[in-house]
This record gives sequence, structure tokens and C-alpha cells, in this order.
Amino acid sequence: MKKYVIGLDYGSDSVRAVLIDTDNGVEVASDVHWYERWKNNSYCNASLNQFRQHPLDHIEGLEKTIKSVVKEGKIDANLIKGICIDTTGSSPIPVDENGTPLALTKGFEENPNAMMVLWKDHTAIKEANEINHLAENWGGTNFTKYEGGIYSSEWYWAKILHVIREDEAVKNAAHSWMEHCDLMTFLLIENKDLKAFKRSRCAAGHKAMWHADWNGLPPETFLNQLDPYLGELRANLFSETFTSNEVAGTLSKEWAEKLGLTTNTVIAVGTFDAHAGAVGAKIEEHALVRVMGTSTCDIMVSSHENIGSKAVRGICGQVDGSVIPGLVGLEAGQSAFGDLLAWFKNVLSWPIDNLVLNSAILDESQKNKLKEEIESNFIKVLSKQAEHIPLSESIPTALDWINGRRTPDTNQELKAALSNLSLGTKAPHIFKALVNAICFGAKKIVERFEEEGVAINTVIGIGGVARKSPFIMQTLANVLDKPIKIAASDQTPALGAAIYAAVSAGIYPTVLEASQKMGSDFEATYYPEKDKVTTYNNLMESYNELSSFVETITNDK
Repeated sequence: MKKYVIGLDYGSDSVRAVLIDTDNGVEVASDVHWYERWKNNSYCNASLNQFRQHPLDHIEGLEKTIKSVVKEGKIDANLIKGICIDTTGSSPIPVDENGTPLALTKGFEENPNAMMVLWKDHTAIKEANEINHLAENWGGTNFTKYEGGIYSSEWYWAKILHVIREDEAVKNAAHSWMEHCDLMTFLLIENKDLKAFKRSRCAAGHKAMWHADWNGLPPETFLNQLDPYLGELRANLFSETFTSNEVAGTLSKEWAEKLGLTTNTVIAVGTFDAHAGAVGAKIEEHALVRVMGTSTCDIMVSSHENIGSKAVRGICGQVDGSVIPGLVGLEAGQSAFGDLLAWFKNVLSWPIDNLVLNSAILDESQKNKLKEEIESNFIKVLSKQAEHIPLSESIPTALDWINGRRTPDTNQELKAALSNLSLGTKAPHIFKALVNAICFGAKKIVERFEEEGVAINTVIGIGGVARKSPFIMQTLANVLDKPIKIAASDQTPALGAAIYAAVSAGIYPTVLEASQKMGSDFEATYYPEKDKVTTYNNLMESYNELSSFVETITNDK
């Protein structure tokens, strides 16, 4: 008898659910829910790098998408054996002693500091710098050792420290803090014991300085030097962590009735989207999986024999079991990938939005049709024209640090830049420069892994950018001088979450075996164009020079 599982993938803008046949990974049904409050820019202030999300966006999305795939799939509820949730991260949220998000409690309904602090929120740069200074100078263990040696403002402790300093009411009301993947998993299970709840190894290891070498989270003696609140908070957190092949609990009666499922449905331990995506793309040793969306996450796995006790410098962590239990998961990434191109689109759209679409000459129907046409063709036409600009023509040099730098050597204070502009520079030239920049940023990550002795034999691309932009993928292949395979699935992270669910439900014995059986096929491979590789190497030198200049003046401020 066939068995099915559900993978739920929370991205920056939407949540998507997939119902998967465990025999072969075939997608039976899928649904997407766009966050309403987020779409309206509620609780965000881009000028301050503040990006917060209301948990109701996520709860509403969970109910809508799972109910939809259960209904569309027309599968007997008894045959749906497991659910696993992946989310962005680090995206912590304050909760009360019952595990209820503060934003769902009286007095905090509209308070941004009581919301989930989204991964790309960079309000905690000062606090991250404090953590790094203390870690290097306090005289004890450097707890950033397995997180690349530099703690980021995108991560757990820095964000908590910033919020509690800014908001006394949240500080006093927050009994604990949960990563998004843990909160949504906790929401679904029957046993609501916050202290006994199984927290994600992936989230804690990559973002909260959890490691077996020091028996869990950093000790109170370290945290107290940042703020006594953090030392007190530690007692309300966790000591053990768990990988996503393990069972967090079973579906509660309340949620089983809401979703049309049974209380026998297993809920797996939560994880992060990029790590689930790597599983969905059949990751193996020496394969770099690039999860390309608004930002990128670059995921690898290594055996303990190969990585040993070596700490790879400047990445976003190495954690035993964070991707494949039994192997060490390695994470890197870029703080902006699609976001850089979206920024440029928004700049170019200003006169359209503010002049053309506000024109009295056009009626509302014409404006709507024009807007749809522009949205549909904007990046497509830019890409086509940029692709046909010969590499011999003068192209600006750009940096991809529009949202800071994640890897190598995280520094969220860095800003993007453009050089080599002239009167002959047009929009497609700048677009080509930005595409080059995100590809050069990717190459810096590959170089760092290889410098640190982590061999890369295969590159796999997943996500919307990978599937929809041949121009960007071909440029990336030329810059990296490596073939790039593109995963065929539209929903690779959700598929990866479903694979974890299948293992936690006992359908497969290991994540590696389930991944090979259920993981995505590949729909295309981009090979380096050898006649262009040398030219891109030369252009990369200009990128390195501009990078060095901008970093120097930033550090001198």
C-alpha cells in the first residue's frame, strides 16, 4: 500500500506545501500561500534593515496549504504518514512559557519586536560585533569556532540581544525564544512541553553556537558578559538538539481535525530551507548545492574522516547531522542574490510606477494590463539584451553586497558599489554587471571551500533563479568554470522536508537512501564556455579590486 508525506517550506514571501508519494518522490499535489501582512510591508522598515513577520501569516499559510494539498490529492488521511517543516533562518521569535508567540498575546499584537525577526533583518550589527569581540577576547573557548569564526547580525543571539535592549516590555514577557522551524513544529504536535520539545540541530548548530564540544549552547559565564538576560534565558532554552530524521511528536487532535489528517501523523524535527533543499537535490559528498532565491545558501556535506576537527574559516557553520545525519553539514551563502536584481528592477520601475501608472491619460484597465505586461517582461528583456552585450564591450564592475556579505567572512556593514560607469552605460550594461557580481560572489565562496581543503566536484543549482534564468546560470558556469546541474523540481526544499518526514515516519531507514529514491531529477546542465572563462577571470580581478577598496574604507570608518 502506498504511503505519502507532506513537506512544508517557509520562504521569505510565501509558504508552499507538497504532498509526496514516498515510492518515487512524485508530487501528488502542491499549494502556495503568500503572506498578506508581509505583502503590505507591515512591521518592516527597509531603511533600518528591519524585517519582521507576524506569526499569523505563517499559521494561516500552514492551514491553507496543507488543507489544500490533502483535498487536491484525494488521498486517504491514514496513508499520509508524516509532515516536516523547513523555514528561513535564523528567524527567532519570542514566546511565553506556553510556547505562544508574544505577537499572539494581549498587548503585543502590533509590536514589531514581538514578531519573528526574519533572516535578512540586520538591525543587530552592533550586537554581532560585541559577540565577536567577546568571543575572541574573553579568555575562554571561542564559541564562534564552528560558525566560520565570525558571528553574524543575521543570527539568533545577536537578534535577541538587539530586541531586548530596544524593548523592555518584550524582554520582560519573553520566557523563551524559538527559531521559526521549531515554533511551527511545536505548534502542530500534541505534547506542548516546551522544555522537553526537540529543537532543531540544524538551527541551533548553525546559528546559536550550539556544539557538542562544549556540551550545547555557550555557558552562562559567557552570555552574562553580553547581557544578564541572556544568561537567564539559557535556562529556558535547551541543551540537546535533534536531527530532522527524528520524531518531534504526533499531530495534535486540534490540528488533525483542522487539516483533515489523523493523530497518527508523525511530525519530524524542523530544519532550515536550504538544508532541506540540498536533501531534495540528492546532495552527496563533494557536491555544492546552491539554493538560489532572494539570497543564496550554499550547502555541502563531509564525512568526519575528511573534515576531522578542522573548522572551516568564514562560512556559516559546520554541524554534525544538519543536512544528512552521520555527515557534517557545511553552510555558506550570499546575503543577496535575487534581491540584488530585484533592487535594480525597483529602481528602474520608479518612473513607471510614479508617472506612467499615475497618468490621467490611461484608464484603470489599461494601467493594470500595462503593469502585468511590464512585470512579466522586465527581467526577461533585460536578460536578453544583457546577454547580447559582447564581453569586449565596457561593462561596469559591481559588488553584490546590497544586503551585506554573508560568506566568506561575514560583514553585514559592507555595502554594494558600482564602478567604471560612462555616458555609454545603459540599463542592460548595469544589469549584466549585477549578474556578474552575484556570480563573482559565488566564486569567492567556492574558492574559500577549496582553500580550506573541501573539494567541490559537482555544483547543483536549485530555486527559481536556477530554473528560470539560463543567462544567469550560463554566466555562473563560466565564472566558476564548472558544470552546473539544475534540479527539475519547482519545490526542492519542500521535497527535502518531505524526505525527512518519510524517514521520521519509518518509511526509509536513512535520509541518504530516501534522498536517492525521492529526490529531484535534473532538467539541464550548463557547461563552461571555454572561450569566455579567461575573460571572466579578468573581470573577476576588477571585482576583487573594488571589493578590497570598499572593504578598506568601510573598516576605516
